[in-house]
Amino acid sequence: MLRKIIIAAASGAVLALSPAAFAQQTEGLANEPAAKAMLLNVVTEVKVNREQAFDMFNQGGGRFLNGDIYVFCNNVGNGKFVAMGNANAKELLGQDVRTLKDATGKAFGQEIYAAGQKPEGEITEVSYLFAKPTDPKPAAKTSFVTRVDDDFACGVGYYK
Repeated sequence: MLRKIIIAAASGAVLALSPAAFAQQTEGLANEPAAKAMLLNVVTEVKVNREQAFDMFNQGGGRFLNGDIYVFCNNVGNGKFVAMGNANAKELLGQDVRTLKDATGKAFGQEIYAAGQKPEGEITEVSYLFAKPTDPKPAAKTSFVTRVDDDFACGVGYYK
């Protein structure tokens, strides 16, 4: 437990001092650097207290919703979503990520699931079409997905 707290504190310090995090906090940019910065923050939160983190993510506000950037997490074993920060996608909670296809038929859920099977700390990019929190119409999106601990994978994406 102490190791997790030390890792979380170190990750938080790096994130707080990174230019991307500064840009996110001061300008609210919904772009690639802001999405990557948020993902690092998500990893820290899940490592410190996963249940509290998932509750926070599901509320879809605060520092885990920045314009159109939000967090999602799924169980790496059964693929079911445990957190979804997108207000237009709350129905996905409890659904297996592997079943998701975009408007073109691309099985992006399989890619997200596969990204979560990789070793912790490895970040994978997955591109697809998905509804924004502010508009249910599908839009081009790229998500960064990584495994967090042994049981979960989380992602944060940005719309192009």
